[in-house]
Amino acid sequence: MTVNLSPETEKITAAGTSVDSGEEISARETLRRGLAFSPELSEGFGWTILLAVIGTGGRLVVPISVQQTLDKGINGPNGVDLSFVTAMAIVAAFAILATGLSSYFMTVRLFTASERGLATLRIKAFRHVHDLPLLTQNTEHRGALVSRVTSDVDQVSQFLVFGGVFGIISVGQVLLATVVMLFYSWQLTILVWVCFLPLFLSLNYFQRRLSAAYGVVRRSVGAMLSAISEPVVGAVTVRTYAIEKRTQDRIDEAILANQLASTKAQGLTAFSFSLGGVSAGLANAGVLILGIWLGLDGHITSGEVIGFAFLVTLFVGPVQMGTQVLTDAQNAIAGWRRVIGILETPADLDDPGPSGQSLPRGAMDVAFEDVSFGYPGGPLVLREVTEHIESGSRVAVVGETGSGKTTFAKLLTRLMDPTSGAVLLDGVDIRQVEFASLRRRVVLVPQEGFLFDSTLLDNVRYGDLDASRERVLAAAAELGLGDWLGGLPRGLDTRVGQRGEALSAGERQLVALLRAHLADPDLLVLDEATSAVDPALEMRIGRALERLMSGRTSVTIAHRLSTAENADEVIVFSKGRVVQRGSHADLVEQPMPDGERGVYALLHDSWVAQQSR
Repeated sequence: MTVNLSPETEKITAAGTSVDSGEEISARETLRRGLAFSPELSEGFGWTILLAVIGTGGRLVVPISVQQTLDKGINGPNGVDLSFVTAMAIVAAFAILATGLSSYFMTVRLFTASERGLATLRIKAFRHVHDLPLLTQNTEHRGALVSRVTSDVDQVSQFLVFGGVFGIISVGQVLLATVVMLFYSWQLTILVWVCFLPLFLSLNYFQRRLSAAYGVVRRSVGAMLSAISEPVVGAVTVRTYAIEKRTQDRIDEAILANQLASTKAQGLTAFSFSLGGVSAGLANAGVLILGIWLGLDGHITSGEVIGFAFLVTLFVGPVQMGTQVLTDAQNAIAGWRRVIGILETPADLDDPGPSGQSLPRGAMDVAFEDVSFGYPGGPLVLREVTEHIESGSRVAVVGETGSGKTTFAKLLTRLMDPTSGAVLLDGVDIRQVEFASLRRRVVLVPQEGFLFDSTLLDNVRYGDLDASRERVLAAAAELGLGDWLGGLPRGLDTRVGQRGEALSAGERQLVALLRAHLADPDLLVLDEATSAVDPALEMRIGRALERLMSGRTSVTIAHRLSTAENADEVIVFSKGRVVQRGSHADLVEQPMPDGERGVYALLHDSWVAQQSR
């Protein structure tokens, strides 16, 4: 099957192209920052080096023992010396035992430190995702965010545990093998290094190419996860509109993009690995030929030639496999770089913490002082809003789609901060209020309340984590939802499914209202929380909302003007500005300054016309 790549996917698969924001940092800088975020990775590093030295030294003892056995124990001037041969065998056995034990303890230490450090990294990244600007969360693919906390960290883990073990041992092994080889024959040592010189000289080139290639691979993994996860979450929409083929094509496209990126990266790996194999073959053949020739001239003994051959194996193995370590390193660094990119994305909301102010209990006074808001690089969507909402009042906010009313609610609950101006709660700048106090005193009930895959009781308790089962039942009774709750299959123990899909849209809103009631806020912000409830249930909830809003300030983003009719005041938005304010009765008759029919009156006329159809 042939799949044509979209321009976006072609951007992802193009070498060197980055869909991540920010300047790409070097491998060394990535390691430095990564270790700063996970200091556990470097704990006990000195002991790891010591264990690596012991392991490397143990490996070198065996070839030396073989050489000594041949030259002195078997071919010595006095013939075969069994006691010397036995002694060398014991030395080699102890060396092998020491090597095995040191490798074991080093591996355990690396496993422990790596998993502790990466658990810290994963936790920090996950927590920081919640502090990211809403614009970043909305524009970043969910699958990409998930991949940074999961698969990208897994790549780092795999390298630190396996590549890290091999890398630490290999560097020391190559250096010590070279020293011992020089002791046996400087000519053969130079030959070995000349054979590997092309590979060594090309390492920097391959490092750059592999870094770019595996950066594309990590990004394509995030895009693939996004393409797969979205239709799983939106399975109902996919089936309802019969877009299975289109959805599958999109998934196939993302998988193909990942395949192309991975194939390109593996091709570079295969070439570098092959170059290492050629170098190893030339080194082994050269050592045998030149070693025999030097032996015939009396410059080297047979034991030294065989011992040197063992040393070449210790030299060749790490160098040849180093290409795989380099591959794993670039893959890991690409993943590490993406995780660091998340962690270093500045949060748009700073929690003043304990040094901030706490809001007192009681109905809340709200003031907007010359507030404007615009997304980075875009025009202002809210302009010079100056409004005051008295404590205990019920205010409805209306306006056409895109007029700024939802932005008004987000600023009021500090999901975003204004570009200019200030939002005051009881006279305190909302930016100076500690989050713990703000989230207790101010609660937003969105139009589509999100439910977690658990029981209804667990979801309701997000309003008050310490609430008892009896308190939840009492809250449901206060809202007039006892009958509805009793009609569910298992009552409060009913599982709601992922995103609450086991419940209807109206039932999900009931859970959101119950959760808000349990939270007992002083400022209640409702985004038309009853818009998906049937008329009979809406009347019952309407009576419950009367009790819920009693004694507290409430602001309702009204999509239906029946809500505005019951409010104390109505604030009317148009094109990011407040254009009218007053009671429903006054606004219906109030014209604009130019004499034209008022914005609210036009909205009301349109709503009445829809209701009469």
